[in-house]
Order: sequence, then C-alpha cells, then structure tokens
Amino acid sequence: MRVLKYRKTDGVRLSSGRHANKGERVKLHVRTGDTVQVMRGSTDDRGRQGKVLRVFPKTGRVLIEGINIVKKHRRARRPEEQSGILEMPAPIAASKVMLIDPQTGQPTRTRKQTNAEGQKERVAVKSGTVIPAPARDERARA
Repeated sequence: MRVLKYRKTDGVRLSSGRHANKGERVKLHVRTGDTVQVMRGSTDDRGRQGKVLRVFPKTGRVLIEGINIVKKHRRARRPEEQSGILEMPAPIAASKVMLIDPQTGQPTRTRKQTNAEGQKERVAVKSGTVIPAPARDERARA
C-alpha cells in the first residue's frame, strides 16, 4: 500500500520561517512615563502631546494618555456592574511619536550616550541636553 503524501516537503515545517520572529521584541525609543508628541495619524491627534501609559515591545506600539480614543462596548459581568460604552485610549505605532525635549518643549530625536559613571543615557539631538529617565513610581502606576 502506498503512503499518502500531500506535500513535497518531507516533514519540513512550512511555518517555521514565516513565524520565527513573531515573539521578537522591537527596540523602542520611548519608555513608560515619557511625554511624547504625535507626529502622524488622524487629524484629531496629530500635534497633541501626552504621557506614555504603556509600551508594547512585541508589537512596537505605545499607549498614550488621551490619544487615539476608541469606544468600547462593555457588558456588565456582575449584577452590580454598569453596562455601557466606555471611551479608552488605543495603542498607536511607536514610530509615529517623538519624545519631547525637556529644555525646549519641542519634539526631538534621541541619541544614546554613556556618562562619566559608564551608564547609558538618552540625549536630545537638537539641544544636546540629557533626557532624564521617568521616575520609577510613575512607571509602576501606568
């Protein structure tokens, strides 16, 4: 009896190449707690500033306070809960936002630099000032 053979792969997995880097993290230029400005996107959000609430490194997206507001229809899970339509921010691509320079208040690109103690720090390209890392308690709350 002949063995059924549907593909000419001989046991090679077809999906191994396509999904090999699915869980790979994207290197992002913003952190939770940073103040950023939206450079591209809808006319409602373009040019607006907000604080980064959450960073999604696997998808390369960020959640910004008050930006990209969507309506979510929520059903009450318990009898005492209220059903309704909630407005909440949705993530946008991190490439569409720029970090705000603390000295000038304008959006800027960032550069990495090592300081005297040997630690890496972010530097604003336009003004050359060091951008401080957000406080730990700000990052934990978001």
